[in-house]
Amino acid sequence: MDGRPVFDATTLLERVPDGVAVIDERGRFVQANPAARTLCGIADLVGAESPFPAGTDDGVVGWGAGREFAYQMRELTGRERLVVFRDVTESRRHQRRLAAIASAAGRVGGDPSLRSTLDALAREVLEADALASVQIMTVNAAGARFQVMGSAGFAYAANFFDLLLDCAEAGAELRMIDAFTSRLPVVVPGRYAAVMADPAWEPLREHMRQPEWDWFASVPLLVRGEPVGILNAFYAPGQEINGTALDFLLAMADQAAMAVHYAAMLEREREVARREERQRLARDLHDSVVQHVFSMGMQAESLGMTSGRGPTVDSGYVVRVAGELGQISKAVLTDLRVMVTDLHPTPSADQGLAAALFLLAESTMGRTGLEVAVTVDDPRHDLDDLAAELREDAYRVIAEALHNSVKHSRGGRVTITVGLSGRGTRRLLVCEVADDGRGLDAAAEGEGGFGMTTMRERAARWSGRLTIGSEPGGGTSVRLELPLPASLPAEIPALRIT
Repeated sequence: MDGRPVFDATTLLERVPDGVAVIDERGRFVQANPAARTLCGIADLVGAESPFPAGTDDGVVGWGAGREFAYQMRELTGRERLVVFRDVTESRRHQRRLAAIASAAGRVGGDPSLRSTLDALAREVLEADALASVQIMTVNAAGARFQVMGSAGFAYAANFFDLLLDCAEAGAELRMIDAFTSRLPVVVPGRYAAVMADPAWEPLREHMRQPEWDWFASVPLLVRGEPVGILNAFYAPGQEINGTALDFLLAMADQAAMAVHYAAMLEREREVARREERQRLARDLHDSVVQHVFSMGMQAESLGMTSGRGPTVDSGYVVRVAGELGQISKAVLTDLRVMVTDLHPTPSADQGLAAALFLLAESTMGRTGLEVAVTVDDPRHDLDDLAAELREDAYRVIAEALHNSVKHSRGGRVTITVGLSGRGTRRLLVCEVADDGRGLDAAAEGEGGFGMTTMRERAARWSGRLTIGSEPGGGTSVRLELPLPASLPAEIPALRIT
């Protein structure tokens, strides 16, 4: 003998860290080693029902309050089976957390609706850690009122904040407000029992009763250190909040804060665009309609003065002035129709980008006599699935480029082409407006104007690119390239609309 201890099979089973058990044909434990009893949290497993399915497959099963076992099953003599299992709850939860964070990071900025983004983030938090419920609340610009913008688990309540204020007035302790004001996470064990027992929570008790929960955590959403909302996590009975769980909530709160910040930036940009559109319309009114109406007033005043000089009026003069008044009134009417078209809601959100461009071309041809042809590479209507705001910006860039061609090109034909290019994740919406007019000189092309600035800003909003090509006497082309989601089909045949 070399002095080393000798272990028999029974001793080895007593010492191995994995659970080892024998299960009968009814799915009940017949034998179990100490590790199996510890993992299951039952002192005597014999006779207890096992979580492992019939058969001899390997897999993962749930046990108790959110725990998971990875197991290997092998058949013994007779109808009994041997199972070896271990607790993989934390490793699998870690994988789900990483997947949720990656999914949230990819979602932020890709969905124009803040509510749908935060709803999705709430579901990902809930599913990653098998929680009872998750809420994401944002605060308004004045910082005085919260609203639930993301929810999973609890039923949605539009008046949740009003009911929360009723609870506060009755003396309820609002730990979520503590997280918001302190800018630090708050963790409260046994919160469910305290809320259900406190009369001050009566306005929200039924709303928060199901699904049942226990521990509570509230994490602030911070943008540049300033709170813009909170993420509330309600943990299922038997779950506790450790350091890794709190780190996960903090990471998801960061993603939610980015979504809130992104939505606020978009709204500011939209407000700037609306203000600039109003300024452009005011300038156009002053430059065209106001001047024309002033000219009509002068002509009418001239007729009045002429008729007041004597009983006889030069009919030739009257005919000439009347003709000039008629031409000016037609010009005013044309300008007003253009402005009404600009003010009218773009049909791209309801009828699709192709339909909007067709109507734009038809309207332009009707009032100017210019030939406008539209080609859209989208027979399966995939472009209609794009975000409405992206389609709106693409439409506005095309409309502005067409307006410039009508106003400055002195040509006879404009072509509008819209299509998709690239493959995989590098997909682009490509829009081009080209005319056969006189082109731009180098100075005009470099300086641009208000309309050109607005077009470039719309392209930059989607990380896109706007390029202008022009040669004196060779026409002008405006090309817009906007990145698209990778889910669109790679190749689409052409559909021509004229």
